[in-house]
Amino acid sequence: MIARLRLLASASLIALILLCLAWEGWLAPLKPQGSLLILKALPLLLPLFGILRGKRYTYQWACMFILLYFTEGAVRAWADTGLSAWLALAEVALTLLFFTVSVLYARATAPSRLAIATSTASDRIPPT
Repeated sequence: MIARLRLLASASLIALILLCLAWEGWLAPLKPQGSLLILKALPLLLPLFGILRGKRYTYQWACMFILLYFTEGAVRAWADTGLSAWLALAEVALTLLFFTVSVLYARATAPSRLAIATSTASDRIPPT
């Protein structure tokens, strides 16, 4: 289960980075020649390597950090029209997926839960 959560978190974060680049680069930029809003993808690189390595602390702070992107997506989904509104909804969906998976991963890898899982597993092993 933990490996599946790591995979989902990594995939959703990478998809969000690619969405931000494509959205502001050529799909629906604010200006026809591109927008400096493409730089909004750069802060998403901060948690990427910790997420890929499965660092619990990164999952903890990244799930709060991603809410900035959720807010931006919700505002633009409400205010924009056409393709930009649909891309904003995709951003909202990816941020919700990442947030949920990050919280579940942080919860599943809590030291207290791992200690309980280890102790119950050792209780099941018959002595030799």
